[in-house]
Amino acid sequence: MIIDAQDGPVVLVGHSYGGAVITEAGTDENVVALVYIAALAPDKGESVNGLIADPPPSAPVPPILPPTGGFLFLDRDKFHAAFAGDLSAEDAAFMADSQVPWGLDALGGTNTEPAWRAKPSWYLLTTEDKMIPPPAQRVMSERAGATVTEVAASHSVYVSQPAAVAAIIQQAASAVGARQ
Repeated sequence: MIIDAQDGPVVLVGHSYGGAVITEAGTDENVVALVYIAALAPDKGESVNGLIADPPPSAPVPPILPPTGGFLFLDRDKFHAAFAGDLSAEDAAFMADSQVPWGLDALGGTNTEPAWRAKPSWYLLTTEDKMIPPPAQRVMSERAGATVTEVAASHSVYVSQPAAVAAIIQQAASAVGARQ
């Protein structure tokens, strides 16, 4: 595993579905902190499907297309508004054309023991997000006890506001580095 290949303490960073990945992988003893970037942060027994199954009535519905060969994509024509609203049309079109599909089976996997219960976490909450509603991000970040930073950004905050993303990663790394 890549975590084991590191020479020192590891700070895991996950965006969107990647939050579910770091929540599970973060239990590794070499991981010292978690950073969620507009991400899902499941609790024990929760799956991504469960987290996205019942959005509030006012929440936008992500434009996920029906599965093709066991994979999911976002509708290219709705990608800009849903995923990258604060980017140029050209950048959003490039991202839509180069999106990596999600494995359908991965969405049903349940979390065994959330790393955020034992590890410090940080959460970059995107207030203009149309993929993971900000209220859902708020609930997940609060129950994880995360240090939260809010930014007015779309789900593509790592492109539209890379300095905010880098700052929260630096904040986490500095905080846990001080304890080493």
